[in-house]
Amino acid sequence: MHTSNYWIKHFKANAREIRIDWNLFPSLTADEVKIILQSLQAWQLGETSEGAHLIAASTKYANKIGDPDYVEAVELFIKEEQKHGNNLGRYIDGIGQTRIKKDWGDTLFRKVRYYNTNMEIWTVAVIVVESTAQIFYQALKDATDCELLQAICTDILIDEAYHITFQTERLAMIYEGKSDSAKACRNFVYKAFFFLTSCLVWFAHRTLFKAGGNTFNSFTRKMIYKYRKTIKMITEKEQKHVSWE
Repeated sequence: MHTSNYWIKHFKANAREIRIDWNLFPSLTADEVKIILQSLQAWQLGETSEGAHLIAASTKYANKIGDPDYVEAVELFIKEEQKHGNNLGRYIDGIGQTRIKKDWGDTLFRKVRYYNTNMEIWTVAVIVVESTAQIFYQALKDATDCELLQAICTDILIDEAYHITFQTERLAMIYEGKSDSAKACRNFVYKAFFFLTSCLVWFAHRTLFKAGGNTFNSFTRKMIYKYRKTIKMITEKEQKHVSWE
């Protein structure tokens, strides 16, 4: 596993990467706009959170374990998510549509975040959402031939892969410190939360997922793979060494 300082360096270096050519113009048909717009607006809203509650939870956790660098790493992670929201918003503006200020899925997730100060719950929630996001943005990328939208999605997908590693490593550290009985309980809770959230995301955005070549069965298979990969990482002790890079 990597240290918080490693992730600080990663996020700072990644912030300097430019993967989107904004000289490109949006090129969507009216039918494509109809298919992707609602989901595009909802995910754009979800990417714009200020992250105040996550920072509060990470500060509490960092003080407890004596790792002040973790807070900065989380702050940089949030900035990267906000970059996604800004880029998606810029694209929505570019196709002459409006950004929304309210969505039921975003409202539900924000309520969970508002009342949560537990780093473990935060981390599990972020891993699940980021896992569904990988499938979502790949589907969005495949749903049209717009080069600008595809570049935006590619940039997000590159970032999200690191985000999942960042969060999964942290969950592994938290999980390792639990008793055997607590781990057994968590194995059940993680699985239930993972698949409940996955189903909610599918039914909220099934039109976009289908446009990107997914069926409910293929989506489910991808999420099962992501769940197993997450569980493997947090339960295999040999992967729990610290890298001081």
